Amino acid sequence: MKLGNWASVAALSGAACIPVAWAEMARAQEALSEIVVTAEREKDTDAFQTTTQLSGEALQRAASSSLADLLATQPGIAASTFAPGASRPNIRGLDDYRVRIQENGVGSQDASDFSQDHQVPVDPLTADKVEVIRGPGTLRYGNQAIGGVVNAINNRIPENLVPDGFAAKLKSGGSTVDGSIDGAASIDASGNNVAIHVDAFGRRAGDYRIPGGGVQANTRQQSEGQAIGGSYIFDGGYIGTAIQHITSLYHIPGIAESAARTRIDLEQTKWTTKGEWRAPNEQIAAIRFAVGVSDYKHGEYGLDGNGVDGLQNTITNKEIEGRVELDHAAVSTPLGALTGSWGIQASNRKLGTFGVLGGLLAPTNTDSVAGFAFEQLQLSDTLKIQTAARVETLTVSGLAPIFPANFLPPPNTFTESAATRNFTPASFSFGVLKSLPWDMVLSFNANRTQRAPAAPELFSRGSDGASGTFVIGNPDLKIETAESLELGLKRSTGQLRFEANIYYTRYLDFIFKQVTGNFCTDVFASCGAAGPLLQVAYGQRDANFRGAELMAQLDVAPMHDGMFGLDGQFDVVRATFADGSNVPRIAPMRLGGGIWFRSAAWYARLGLLHAFTQDDIALNETSTAGYNLLKAEVSYTHTFAKVDGGLRDLTIGVVGDNLLDERIRNHISFKKAEVLQPGLGVRLFTTLRF
Repeated sequence: MKLGNWASVAALSGAACIPVAWAEMARAQEALSEIVVTAEREKDTDAFQTTTQLSGEALQRAASSSLADLLATQPGIAASTFAPGASRPNIRGLDDYRVRIQENGVGSQDASDFSQDHQVPVDPLTADKVEVIRGPGTLRYGNQAIGGVVNAINNRIPENLVPDGFAAKLKSGGSTVDGSIDGAASIDASGNNVAIHVDAFGRRAGDYRIPGGGVQANTRQQSEGQAIGGSYIFDGGYIGTAIQHITSLYHIPGIAESAARTRIDLEQTKWTTKGEWRAPNEQIAAIRFAVGVSDYKHGEYGLDGNGVDGLQNTITNKEIEGRVELDHAAVSTPLGALTGSWGIQASNRKLGTFGVLGGLLAPTNTDSVAGFAFEQLQLSDTLKIQTAARVETLTVSGLAPIFPANFLPPPNTFTESAATRNFTPASFSFGVLKSLPWDMVLSFNANRTQRAPAAPELFSRGSDGASGTFVIGNPDLKIETAESLELGLKRSTGQLRFEANIYYTRYLDFIFKQVTGNFCTDVFASCGAAGPLLQVAYGQRDANFRGAELMAQLDVAPMHDGMFGLDGQFDVVRATFADGSNVPRIAPMRLGGGIWFRSAAWYARLGLLHAFTQDDIALNETSTAGYNLLKAEVSYTHTFAKVDGGLRDLTIGVVGDNLLDERIRNHISFKKAEVLQPGLGVRLFTTLRF
């Protein structure tokens, strides 16, 4: 057995012999999280962004095998929940090519934005912190982050020496709803200016149970991964590198998919390196760089039309990305101190499909180079402004499909010709931050951001079983522009803590899939009045998005050696095209709250989240009934007396999810009519730190 595989099995074995639980990080309840833009640093400029964070035991409280499912109950965030192994974040009604997923500031470099049935190869088991960035901070990362960024942070490239020279962590868990077992192990060690990190994880799950006593067929999954990294730490900085590998086999639910035993076998190898040099001279405060290179491939397996089980399709994605940032030292101006960051980013992506189904996308190539800048002016102790800008050049090449005007045969096949499109999206933002009495902070942001069409939006020409569509790209698409205003009010200290945001975004030339009224099977010659796949063609229309988000916490009264409190949340997004019709697949309005108790050792919470009926629907959509999601959790943490190399603390606990055993359908899921979300389940977990 390979060392990496052995490590994954060893991590999993802890779940069989140690009681496990779901515990919420108590620190997160003491104050709303401070804003963090990247894994590398925390800065005052971050307060201009709206950011959600989860860390510590909060990352284990659900049996989430995806970042999207982990974040799905946070205000303004939903998950596609296409399959337990394939779920992507939806932020303020936006997903896919408008939401960037990254790890330690480098893109996840997968095919998850291409189709809903593709997994993000970043497992929550390996994360120390997960953050969601909205607003001006997204300009650091690319035009495909127009809707937001989900960033998973871990210590695979150490940035500091390890206290006492050694640290280790073991995590394990299990859930009754799917018979799952998962675990992870990590070791950090350092000496003589060198720091080393090693980790491994694994998870196994069967078909999950649904309300009514049945199971959701074809929802089992298994995955494992390993990583090793190291850094040289010097006075004022570090430089390091890491290599990671992940494999995953997950099944796709649905009537036809279950009958065909549809499943996806994924593999990715990724190398990253990054470094930072702080205060090299009086003019430059810091220089940072990061590079990521990956080789991703997955095979789509199942029964063909003759009942033969085998490989039906292959998708490959080879990607490289690099960025350099420079923080200049503070500059004294007549208006106040000016600080800022400047940077460049470049990437290359080769994405394509191959297989017996004809291929949804012929091989494509995308090159991009961008420059960005952030500047902040401190006008007074209570007032500051920020400006940010990004200019990017992209070249997207592939085979442009040419279909009949009515998207129907004859002829029985479409033609293709080599095509190259060049785009120069430019984005900028302006923000004001004002401190108010009662420790409140008022923020205002105005943004104009642009996004270039992605290769699949331009060049797709085939069946996509994931969305139940036959997709026709549009090689004539223009740049998409979003003009946004956002107002926020935040209080992160004191007895009452809250964060509230309202926003409005006008999209010019919003790219979306238009329903043609035709139906198809797997090939264009079959398109006509009947077929299992709905024919869609990419087009553009103006659209308007508006919404609001609120989260709050109140310390009610001391109790024993801890604090009893209340919390609440609300979010809504309304999206319409310029003619007043609805944008499809928009998450419903939600309202929730809970009661909790925390102390140095204990944390307990009972919470209810209500999703309202979603009946603001688009053409060919159906309304989705509301539901109540009831959760309860309790955890205990014991801290041991400090002993060199010994156990430092132990956390155990339990959580109950969907305690009302509600029949929950996710409105934004392409499979909502065929797939129910998991029923009542209990999760146990434990974390040991050495």
